[in-house]
Amino acid sequence: MMSFTYKMDPKWMAYVELQTRSRRDYTVIDYYETKGGIGYNLNKKNQVFVGLGRYGTYEKMKISQEEFRLWLQYTFTQRFGRLKLDHRGRAEHRFFYASQTGEHTEANRFRYRLSATLPINKDKVQENTFFVNAFEELFFGSKDPNFKRNRTFAGFGYQFNHSLSATSGYMFQREFAAKGNDSFHFLYFALNFTFDSTDDEKDIVIPMVD
Repeated sequence: MMSFTYKMDPKWMAYVELQTRSRRDYTVIDYYETKGGIGYNLNKKNQVFVGLGRYGTYEKMKISQEEFRLWLQYTFTQRFGRLKLDHRGRAEHRFFYASQTGEHTEANRFRYRLSATLPINKDKVQENTFFVNAFEELFFGSKDPNFKRNRTFAGFGYQFNHSLSATSGYMFQREFAAKGNDSFHFLYFALNFTFDSTDDEKDIVIPMVD
């Protein structure tokens, strides 16, 4: 994953993310995401965000499904000493196109994620900071089964300066479907770029796999 965050002022920010995955074979890229959006900080604890993205899934080196997604989300942040907790709720509307059959479908999905970031050698994530992070996320839909997925992630990283961090970790993903369940094990690596032109006290937000 590669992400880009641009903080325009203390209230407004823009975010872009590029991502590829190997879901079945670690040697073959069979999924990609390109997405982004605009966030507004109501205050230091509350943020609203609107986003959109395009997603592609491949089977046997041919694209099998394309998706366009719109979402609204709200994030509430808590601090307990060095530990930072983020409660994120998201409502998504998804438009699917099955490339091989020509079928168009739509679906709604709702997500809740509790994430934690803990800097190791400093009080906040700033330059030259080691950190660990983790999250648990639940996915729900309007069609049976209503509980669609859960994800568990644990990782660590390093903030090199105010503009660049690297994160690595492991994510377990469990898929629930009427025809049977499936599990995925992901090794994760990300480069995160932050561009902050404000005079705010630097407390860099680390994007997690999404």
